[in-house]
Amino acid sequence: MEDAYAKSVAEVLEAFGVDRTKGLTDSQVEQHARLYGKNVLPQEESTPFWKLVLKQFDDLLVKILIAAAVISFLLARMNGETGLSAFLEPSVIFMILAANAAVGVITETNAEKALEELRAYQADIATVLRNGCFSILPATELVPGDIVEVGVGCKVPADMRMVEMFSHQLRVDQAILTGESCSVAKELESTSAMNAVYQDKTNILFSGTVVVAGRARAVVIGVGSNTAMGSIRDAMLRTEDEATPLKKKLDEFGTFLAKVIAGICILVWVVNIGHFRDPSHGGFVRGAIHYFKVAVALAVAAIPEGLPAVVTTCLALGTKRMARLNTIVRSLPSVETLGCTTVICSDKTGTLTTNMMSVSKVCVVRSVHQRPMTDEYSISGTTFAPEGFIYDAGGLQLEFPPQSPCLLHLAMCSALCNESTLQFNPDKKCYEKIGESTEVALRVLVEKVGLPGFDSMPSALNMLTKHERASYCNRYWENQFRKISILEFSRDRKRMSVLCSRKQQEIMFSKGAPESIMARCTHILCNDDGSSVPLTMDIRNELEARFQSFAGKDTLRCLALALKRMPPGQQSISYADEANLTFIGLVGMLDPPREEVRDAIHSCMSAGIRVIVVTGDNKSTAESLCRQIGAFEHLDDFAGYSYTASEFEGLPPLERTNALQRMVLFSRVEPSHKKMLVEALQTHNEVVAMTGDGVNDAPALKKADIGIAMGSGTAVAKVQLLWVNLVTDGLPATAIGFNKPDVNIMTVKPRKVNEAVVSGWLFFRYLVIGAYVGLATIAGFVWWFVYSENGPGLPYSELVNFDSCSARQTSYPCSIFEDRHPSTVSMTVLVVVEMFNALNNLSENQSLLVIHPWSNLWLVGSIILTMLLHVAVLYIEPLAALFSVSPLSWAEWKIVLYLSFPVILIDEVLKLFSRSPRGRRFPLRLWRRDILPKESRDN
Repeated sequence: MEDAYAKSVAEVLEAFGVDRTKGLTDSQVEQHARLYGKNVLPQEESTPFWKLVLKQFDDLLVKILIAAAVISFLLARMNGETGLSAFLEPSVIFMILAANAAVGVITETNAEKALEELRAYQADIATVLRNGCFSILPATELVPGDIVEVGVGCKVPADMRMVEMFSHQLRVDQAILTGESCSVAKELESTSAMNAVYQDKTNILFSGTVVVAGRARAVVIGVGSNTAMGSIRDAMLRTEDEATPLKKKLDEFGTFLAKVIAGICILVWVVNIGHFRDPSHGGFVRGAIHYFKVAVALAVAAIPEGLPAVVTTCLALGTKRMARLNTIVRSLPSVETLGCTTVICSDKTGTLTTNMMSVSKVCVVRSVHQRPMTDEYSISGTTFAPEGFIYDAGGLQLEFPPQSPCLLHLAMCSALCNESTLQFNPDKKCYEKIGESTEVALRVLVEKVGLPGFDSMPSALNMLTKHERASYCNRYWENQFRKISILEFSRDRKRMSVLCSRKQQEIMFSKGAPESIMARCTHILCNDDGSSVPLTMDIRNELEARFQSFAGKDTLRCLALALKRMPPGQQSISYADEANLTFIGLVGMLDPPREEVRDAIHSCMSAGIRVIVVTGDNKSTAESLCRQIGAFEHLDDFAGYSYTASEFEGLPPLERTNALQRMVLFSRVEPSHKKMLVEALQTHNEVVAMTGDGVNDAPALKKADIGIAMGSGTAVAKVQLLWVNLVTDGLPATAIGFNKPDVNIMTVKPRKVNEAVVSGWLFFRYLVIGAYVGLATIAGFVWWFVYSENGPGLPYSELVNFDSCSARQTSYPCSIFEDRHPSTVSMTVLVVVEMFNALNNLSENQSLLVIHPWSNLWLVGSIILTMLLHVAVLYIEPLAALFSVSPLSWAEWKIVLYLSFPVILIDEVLKLFSRSPRGRRFPLRLWRRDILPKESRDN
């Protein structure tokens, strides 16, 4: 029944054919079970394991690499190779791909846990009235029409319409659904609100929420998927996962790179057609096969087969760093998407705030003989932990707060006129509440005030265990006084009173809304000497002004506390006794913002990221928080920047578009509104990050872009190429993931979502560095033949005609071209130059003089480890034979260093141009635009 909130109790009961005094009959239960189904959230089908595995290979570069490995193996077999040499290259490739697939599968299987978490909010049992008798049944057996009784601490087992109340009030914590920071009072009357949101349905108890005060009965109106929690699940299932900007750009980069690689490979094969008939190949067909293998080797070298593994590892490192900050990442690519984020939609309650109500200010009357007559104290601490200090109006900390009479009596009243519990959870290692947040805030205040008569009290309390410390002072007052009678809080009185006895003296403590308590006060307690004096009009006016300041400018939730000495021996109290009270003080509390939020807001603004605060709270409360955290710091007038969900939905299309571009606060929302906001922003090409802590955030979190979650026959053998690509490059590339961010990173605007992985200027830099690496590698090869003391000292013309050596008369044996030293020098140059280039990548644009190598010790360690592995390959015989290399002499190592080090100087020059926008534009004019990826041309 979707409109139960708008119907009377009698109409709802009649619709289900149920008697509130007897409940459903067994036959009705069976009928309703068939009609409405079970009270469970259906389980989503999981993706088969084999599909997850195949998904990891659904990548163009990976497919090309697999094809290259297969072709390499077939050509090796056709060429007569057997044993390890034929299987080595494809085996290494497949092992790398298998490792990458394993990482992907683990990530996928651990990713989507939100639906399971939804089930955790469902109640296990319910107290149900059937056939005229109450019984405790599994919550899954509930059907619409069941009469259910709930009380303090009960988790609501289904969506239910209130039908009867057994206490003066019923309050429910529904923050997980609506994000409201305070509990909500429920009532029996129907609601006539148009376009009612969850917050307006004050006669409905929603599944998964918790009763914090009172006792009542309600009739079940929705079970399973037909509940508010079920609608969240359905919204999540309707939300399709979209590829992240990284995934899209990597796919486009892969397609572009594949075309380039294919073109170059074909070109290499075609331009060598004239060499197919060279005698060294033994015929035209063998020559064609030989150069086809060269093309395959080139493909193997060009494809960044380590890219998936390196990208995954770097994202995982980012995930791990975020996990240290208590951030769980649902999907690894989300880490990268942070760099493209233009809008952050942040839930308020529990995200920007602690969702732990705390007393922040106290006002008492100091003396009636001097002005100002009132004293104001501020209290530190923003959680339920009994940790914090009390400061006077001058900012000085009170060393012994209980020495102030008003603070002492405030602590007594807060501890005794209270039905909540504060306890320490050793599993979660935090303090938790049972009951109303406002009452728990008063219990925490009691602990911060401390106890009288002990000069060493503050330090003595710190010696207690956390379990003992949670309510030590509260228990002291509860042991000092015996509770005799209680007048519960009611909505019409707006106050609560408790009669207590101590040493044959009866005292009534009262707390409630300031206007209700102050209207019944005739005296006030003075903080100077503890005396009680009549409450004059001047004092009343000043207290009223303080109350208006607390509730208005500071938007604090205020309570007034009072006491009254009762006749000896009195054993009960009535409403008539709540008169002639003595005013103790005024407390102001709030759901405080987290300490780090204000700086985070400023950082986002500096980085060009807009922050929109999204909350289920009312507009004025949310606007006050936005002022505190700096979200409204640049605004004098909130009009056009702050909207409730109903206001936003009522705007014409054009005004709604303008509102989306300016919005800072979106209040009074329910889960569907959060998802709607995310979708609307995405249609305007915004990259949206959604942060939230409640179940109500789940659909928007899923919809948001971020839910806040790389053959023998060539001079350098292609096995050697795999060694360079996968091992010597892979370790430093992975270690680069540990780079510290640039110091100016939060002043850089977000990356455009359509920006290519490799932009035009970066592509030019790669061409320059790549050209030098290629020339240095060739130079090492040529140097050995022409200039090395250990080489043959050939003229360059003889070297370039090496393939015709056997067909002409030479002064040197043709076997010198089979020497391993020149290819070893080239391979070592390639390895060492990549190590220097890894140092270049400590920062994309910052000089090594600014960001030093030791800023990333992981990178330094990976370079050392890589070089040790390479030295092992050169000097350990089995490995040297496998890779067809030879040990190098000191002279050969020196030329390797001479040829490798200049890559740092070249990149330093290019970085200098990068830091100068004018210089960065110049090289782009030197090549045709159509050789770049489309996104780079557009940019």
